[in-house]
Amino acid sequence: ACALGQTPPPPRAAVRCPPAGACFSAHLANVSYAEARGACDQRRGSLAWVSGEPELRLLLGLLAKAAVPAPALFWVGLKRNASACTHEEQPLRGFSWEGVEDGTAPQEVPAALGRWLQEPLRSCLTARCAGLHLAAEPGDGPSWGWKE
Repeated sequence: ACALGQTPPPPRAAVRCPPAGACFSAHLANVSYAEARGACDQRRGSLAWVSGEPELRLLLGLLAKAAVPAPALFWVGLKRNASACTHEEQPLRGFSWEGVEDGTAPQEVPAALGRWLQEPLRSCLTARCAGLHLAAEPGDGPSWGWKE
């Protein structure tokens, strides 16, 4: 999932744009975190990030539409560097958003958005990436959570 400028990508990509802020696009491919980041870079964007619930709802709607069949894991710009430790008391557990060059990506999310499907490995020695896991729940809409 990429966060782009106000100009949407080509029509073949699934795209949603809020009234203000970055557009989001979903691209389905079985690739590594680094390959996904490179694909967003080529589109002059960055891996997607979430600063609040309205953005999360927009991104979840886009991904639910693009993810056939569910469940699916989408790479977003959530990463923990090798020098950072796991912090169980923080919503992002020591992970942070990889920002775009102009620094518009948030560094934290509200506590309510700190939903992990499984707690990340406790470590202070290795770089780790996390994605947004999406699974269909009949009647309740998509269920989601961060997954290392």
